[in-house]
Formats: sequence, C-alpha cells, structure tokens
Amino acid sequence: MLHIVLFEPEIPQNTGNIMRTCVAIGAKLHLIEPLGFRLDEKRLKRSALDYYEFIDYKVYEDYPSFLKENKGQFFFLTRYGKKTYSDFNFKAVKEDIYLVFGKESTGIEKHILASHLDRCFRIPTTDKVRSINLSNCVALVGYEVLRQLSFPNLFKSEPETHKGKDFLDQFIDD
Repeated sequence: MLHIVLFEPEIPQNTGNIMRTCVAIGAKLHLIEPLGFRLDEKRLKRSALDYYEFIDYKVYEDYPSFLKENKGQFFFLTRYGKKTYSDFNFKAVKEDIYLVFGKESTGIEKHILASHLDRCFRIPTTDKVRSINLSNCVALVGYEVLRQLSFPNLFKSEPETHKGKDFLDQFIDD
C-alpha cells in the first residue's frame, strides 16, 4: 500500500489538493502535527472538493507517534537528496511504501533526513528555484511509484461509473 505523509503541513489548499490526489491514487494520508490550519477549514475542504468523504487519513501528535504506529519503507523528499525519486526501484519494496513530504516553509527536520540519507530523494529542478509546490510534488512522486508498480487498483481508462472508456466515440464524424 502507498502512504503519503505530510510532516507539519502549513497551507490548507495544498493539503486539500493532496487529499484529492490520495483519493485518486488510493493512498492513505498521514498528517503530522502541528498543522498550520484546522481540518474543518473551508479552504481545505474546497481544495479537496467532493472527495472529502472518501479520504483515508490519520492525524498524529508528532513524528515519534507516527513512527510508533506505522511500519514499512520510508522515503523522504528533500532538496538535499542525492538521488532523484525515479532512481529508486519501488517495485523491489515488499512492504508498505511511505512517501514523506515536509512543511512548505522548511521541509522535514534535518536530523530526520540525516538519519535516512539513503532514502532521501529530490525532484530535479533548475538552479532558479529551491522547490516546487508541495501538492505537485506529491502527485508527481506518488504517480511515479504507482507507475513502477503498474498502477495497482487504478483504472487505465475512464471507468463505466463515470463516462466510460468509449465516451468519445460518440463524437467521431463518419
């Protein structure tokens, strides 16, 4: 199973977008306090749209509480990572995969990163920016992990519960 972990997120709109992404990819969301917002905040729910009821998430008082309750392979996004997210072979991981993303202003605590250097990764960028938007990072890396795993439990075409895979056929000119 894929898990998305937000270490002390600060911006409700980012977390709302990430909640929606977690529903789309079937990932469990873990939120480590302190949060920079309340979970009942309108901006957060607006970003999550109509998917709020489907979100599988849990809030933890702090990082040690999170570690005590969760077991698996942990990978950390940081601009200081010496590998890119695509360098990891997630197919080889036989346990649950936890992707840990830091707060928007300062990232993950440096001592946590330093103790997991072999599991730190970065998203390649130019030297003009330090980082990209948190919700974009989660989507980018989450989908890469699932791509490597052949998108388990995800529809590769439009599901029949929506418009269906043949929806566009009705617009073909004869």
